[in-house]
Amino acid sequence: MAGNEKQKLKLLVLMDIFRQKTDEEHMMSASELCEELEKYDISAERKSIYKDIEVLKEYGLDIIYTRNPKNGYFLGLREFEDAEIRLLCDAVQAAAFIPVRKTHALLSKIGSLTSEHQFAAIKKQVYIDNRAKCTNEEIFYNIDLLGKAIAQNLQVSFVYRRQIVSDTGDIRFSDKSFTLSPYAMIWSDDHYYLVGNNAKYDNLMHARIDRIRKVEITDIPARHFSEVCDYKIAFDSADYAAKHFNMFSGTPETVTLLCSNSLLEIVTDHFGDGASLMKYDENRFTARAEAAVTTGLVSWIAQFGNQIKVLSPASLQEMVAERARQILEVYSD
Repeated sequence: MAGNEKQKLKLLVLMDIFRQKTDEEHMMSASELCEELEKYDISAERKSIYKDIEVLKEYGLDIIYTRNPKNGYFLGLREFEDAEIRLLCDAVQAAAFIPVRKTHALLSKIGSLTSEHQFAAIKKQVYIDNRAKCTNEEIFYNIDLLGKAIAQNLQVSFVYRRQIVSDTGDIRFSDKSFTLSPYAMIWSDDHYYLVGNNAKYDNLMHARIDRIRKVEITDIPARHFSEVCDYKIAFDSADYAAKHFNMFSGTPETVTLLCSNSLLEIVTDHFGDGASLMKYDENRFTARAEAAVTTGLVSWIAQFGNQIKVLSPASLQEMVAERARQILEVYSD
C-alpha cells in the first residue's frame, strides 16, 4: 500500500495505539505517538496528532492529557475495568471444560480489551497449565451447534463419551449415540451441561458438553419442553440449575432442612432467594426450598454430617439415612 493510502488508516492505528500502549501509568507524548505511527509506515507531525486526538475524543474515546509523572496522553475510561478483566480471566482459567489451547486464546482476546501493560500484570496471577482441563477440542464448535439447534427448535444427534477402567487398569472410552431435543446450556459446578429430552422418556436429561462428540443438527422439530417439565412459556435455566444439585435430573419438591447457623451463607448461596429461612433455636435455623430429590442433593447434604438434618420429605430422609448406612458399612469392613 502506498504511503498516502496508509494515511487513511492513521486514525484507526492511533486508536489502537491508545488502547494497547497507554493507561494512567503509561502515557505517550505527541512525539512518541508519531514514532509509534512510524512503525506502521504512517508519517505524522506533532500538530496533526493534536487534531487527531480531538477527532478521537469527539468519537468517544476518553483520551486524557497529564503532566504527572510526565507530559503525555493516555486512554482513561475503557469498555472494561481492570477488575472486570481480572474476573473474566479468572473465570476462563478456572473453567475445566475449556481446553488449554482455547484457554490461552481466550485470555489473549480478553487481554486486548485493556492495555498490554495492565494485562501483563494480570497474567502474572493467572495460572493455567497446572489445572485439570478438558481435552475435547470440539467443545466450542459443539457449543455453537447446540446453541443454533436451541434457537431453531431442532433436535440434535451426538455421541456421548464416558471413561471406563479396563481390566488392565487402562482408561478407555465408552461411546453411546443419542438424539435429543435441546433446551438450554447451563454452567454448574465447574461443568457445562446440555439439558434436553430424550424422546424415549418423558423427562429431562443432562449431558456434560465436554463429553459430547460429533454433534449434528437434524431436521426434526424439537419436542416442546412444556411436555416434560413444569416450564410453560420459557425454559428458566437459572431456576432449573438452582433446584438441581450437581445437575442430577429429578422432579422438584418442597424440602425442609434443619441447619447449623454456621451453614447460613452456604445454604443461601445454594438456594438463593427462593429459600424460606426461620430461626429454630439459638444454634440452628430451618430452610425451606424447592429442590429435586436426587442423589446429587443427598451428596450435598451428606457432606455436612450432623450439621444438616432433613425434616421433610420422608423420601429424602430415607435416602440420606441410607447413604449414612452405606458409608458406615464400608468402614465397618
